[in-house]
Amino acid sequence: MADTKAIQQLDLNLLKIFEALYFEQNMTTAAKTLFITPSAVSHAIKRLRLVLNDALFVRQGQQMQPTAACQRMAPQLINALNRIREVLQQCGEFDPLTTEQTFTIAIHEALESQIMPALINHVAELIPQANIASIALSREHIARQLANGEIDLAIDVARAVNAPLMHSPLLSDPFCVLIDPLHHKACSTELSQQSYLLAEHIAVSSRPTGRVMEDLLLQQQGVNRHIKYRCQTYQTAAKIVTNTKLMLTLPRSIAAQFSVSNLKAYSMPFTLTDIDTHLYWHSNTQSDHALIWLRQQIKIAVEQSNLVRFENI
Repeated sequence: MADTKAIQQLDLNLLKIFEALYFEQNMTTAAKTLFITPSAVSHAIKRLRLVLNDALFVRQGQQMQPTAACQRMAPQLINALNRIREVLQQCGEFDPLTTEQTFTIAIHEALESQIMPALINHVAELIPQANIASIALSREHIARQLANGEIDLAIDVARAVNAPLMHSPLLSDPFCVLIDPLHHKACSTELSQQSYLLAEHIAVSSRPTGRVMEDLLLQQQGVNRHIKYRCQTYQTAAKIVTNTKLMLTLPRSIAAQFSVSNLKAYSMPFTLTDIDTHLYWHSNTQSDHALIWLRQQIKIAVEQSNLVRFENI
């Protein structure tokens, strides 16, 4: 049985460490998310074990597996912590001109070059004392990172998510095809389906294998293309396409970044669904005045830029 007197005197910081370890199930990783040492995590869990009279976590290899009691308690405890955060976030007004906080946004590399310059140019004078950090997006960790405050927002292609994650549309972008016109003289005003299918293509993905989004959409129409090369970034792919007969299929707003080169963008010869990009955040920050403000500024920055966008955000 838990020690009632000890619970009344419990340091709430221990619960935050409990939450991190429950999500990570690894002492070292949990410590990194909290910016403390693994020994501090271990010490905190030992204190909780004494108070709650349960092992809470059992080591299995490199993982710390929650006990049955821990599994029963954790969801309610984490919900309670999130509620405390919500209450605290509603206290006081947010002043962009004086805040010194750091906003952390997880975003895919391809989207970063589109959205972050527009956002930073827009807010440079609105938050003179604050900082913005853009970090690599890890889709499998978005929910955890948003839940524990490691990131404030995520920006990614539209995908199905469930509560407690929340999202809203940010921009919609059609596909186009980037080619070097010197090597495709037959393409004067438009790119034909036949030219597209006969050409060799370069695909862009951070994953080592697997079909990219445009190929999945093309396959729905029974269309297959010849992927000759694969690389990690559109910047690299555009350089490869230059002075070759290769074709690069990509979102139109990204293609616009290469307009200074000799490459030319053509409309996609097949009808593909546009790529929709969404903002993602955790429900425990829904009422956070600072993050409400940030979400609004991101949408304004996108609307005021030359990005292809939803008309009714």
